[in-house]
Amino acid sequence: MGIFTKTYEVMPFYLGFLFRNNTFEKQLNAGFHEIYDWKDRTKLYQIPQNSRLITVTNQEILTKDNIALRFSFNIIYKVTDGLKLLENTIINEYYILSDAEYKLQNIVQIYFRKMISQIESEALNEKRAEWTDLKPEEIQSKTNEFGVEIENIQIRDITFPKSIQELFARHLEAKIRAKADLENARTAVATARALKNASELMKNDENIRFFQTLETITKIAEKGKHTFMIGD
Repeated sequence: MGIFTKTYEVMPFYLGFLFRNNTFEKQLNAGFHEIYDWKDRTKLYQIPQNSRLITVTNQEILTKDNIALRFSFNIIYKVTDGLKLLENTIINEYYILSDAEYKLQNIVQIYFRKMISQIESEALNEKRAEWTDLKPEEIQSKTNEFGVEIENIQIRDITFPKSIQELFARHLEAKIRAKADLENARTAVATARALKNASELMKNDENIRFFQTLETITKIAEKGKHTFMIGD
C-alpha cells in the first residue's frame, strides 16, 4: 500500500463493489487492487457469486383443518445483481448477506404458510413428495427486486403433534387391513365362482358322470359282496 493508495483483495468467486464517499464507484473482479485513496474514504463490499444454502428449522404453521405442525426447509439461492443487492438491503460490514437472507426466509416462509393453510393434514404427506424442487414465480419476482435468484426450495421435514402421528398410524393400519380384507374377499369370490363353474361343467358332461358312477360302484364294492346289474 502506497502513501496515497489502499490495497483491496477480492476473494475467489466473489465480486467487489468499491464505494467512495458512500457512493458506488466501480466493480472489481477477484484479485488485488491498488486504489487511490489519500483521504481514506473508500470501502469495498464483496458479494459471493456461487450458490448459497440457507436452512430454516422449527417453523410452526397451521393446516386447513387447523392442525399445528412444525416444518423445516432449505433455500438455495444465488446473487445475480450485487449492486441491486447493496442498494436494497441493510449492509452489514461483517456479513453482507445477513439482511438479504433474512428477507429470503420471510418470503419463503410466507409462501409456505399460504400454501399449507390450503391443504388438510391428511393430504399433506402425499403432497410432501412434490415439494422437492420448488421455484415459484411469485417468490422469484420478489427476490429479483433485491438482486437474488432462487435456485431451489426444498421441504426438509414435517413434524406433526404426537397425538396426530398416532392417529395417522391407526388410520394407516386400518387402511392396510381393509385392503387385505378386500383382497381376501375377492379371492373367495373368485374361488366360489370357479367351483360353481366346475360344478356346472361336471353336471352337464356325460364322461364325467360316467367316471363318477364308476367311482361310486368301486367304493360300494370295497365294503362287501354285491351284485351290480349294468345295462339298459
